[in-house]
Amino acid sequence: MAVAEPPVKSIRKRRKYWRSRFAPSPTGQLHLGHGYSALCVWQAAGERPENFLLRIDDLDHSRCRPEFVEQIFEDLCWLGLGWQAEPIAQSARLARYAETLEALQADGLVYPCWLTRAEISEVATAPHGPVQKAPHTRGQLSADAQAEREARGIQPAWRLDMTAALARAGQLSWTEAINETGQTKIHTAAEQLVKLGDLVLGRRDLAASYHLAVVLDDADSAVELVLRGEDLRPFAPLHRLLQQLLDLPETIFAHHPLVCDESGKRLAKRDDARALARYRADGMGPQALARLMPPITVF
Repeated sequence: MAVAEPPVKSIRKRRKYWRSRFAPSPTGQLHLGHGYSALCVWQAAGERPENFLLRIDDLDHSRCRPEFVEQIFEDLCWLGLGWQAEPIAQSARLARYAETLEALQADGLVYPCWLTRAEISEVATAPHGPVQKAPHTRGQLSADAQAEREARGIQPAWRLDMTAALARAGQLSWTEAINETGQTKIHTAAEQLVKLGDLVLGRRDLAASYHLAVVLDDADSAVELVLRGEDLRPFAPLHRLLQQLLDLPETIFAHHPLVCDESGKRLAKRDDARALARYRADGMGPQALARLMPPITVF
C-alpha cells in the first residue's frame, strides 16, 4: 500500500524519539481526532516507522468490524504514516489477558462482582470530576444470592481491590512527558487512585477490561511513551499501578488535546462528516487536512 508524504514535518531537533503506538478501535471510521492523535504519535516517534507501532484494539467483538480495520490502514497510509512491525490485534491476545487476570485473582488483588448494573448504581458513589468513582462491591451480595446466580451460569466481573492494590504497590508515582524538550513531570499516584475506586479489570463478556489489556499490550510491545487523548489522563495512575503490580516496565505517559467540533464537543465516530475517508473522497489532501487540526503536539 502506497504511503503518502506526511502532512506535518518536525520543525526542530528533539532530544528524544520515543517508541510509541497508535491503537484505534475498529468500531467505525477514523475521524479528524484520530488523525490528529496518529500524527502526534508519529511525531513523538521521530517520523520513524520502526518507532511507530500500530495496534488494533478490537477487544469489543460485538462492535468491531473487519472492514474498519482495512480502512484504518488506508487512512494512515493516506496521512503518510508507516510502520515496520506487524500490527497486533487484541483479539489474538485473549489467553494473555486471561492468564494475567488469574494471577491477580490468586494474589487476592481482584474480587468477583456479581451485581447487575441497577444494583451497582445503588451502591455507587458520587462522581469525582469527569470520571465517576467505581464502587466497592465486595460483600454487597449474600452468599446464597451469589450461588444462585452462579448456578444460572451468570459470570462475575472482576474488580480491582484498590485498597489491597495500593498496600501491595507501596509508594507509587507516574511520569508525564511535557514537551519536545524531553522534560518530564512526576506525579504522586495514590490520591488519584483512591478517587478512581475499584475499577473493573475483567468484564463479564470479555477476557479483560480496556485498562488491563492496554497495560499488557504496551508492555509486551516495549512501548516507551503512551501518548493518547486528554480524556484518558485520569487513568494514567491506574495504568502505572497495574505495571507495578504485574512487574512490568514503567512507561512515560503523555496526553494531547482533543479535537472538538464548533460547539466544543469532542468528535465521535458517528460524526461521519469528519471521517478521514470523507475528506479523502472529497478530494482533500493530507496537507490541507492538517490545517483543520490544532498544532501537532510533539513530546
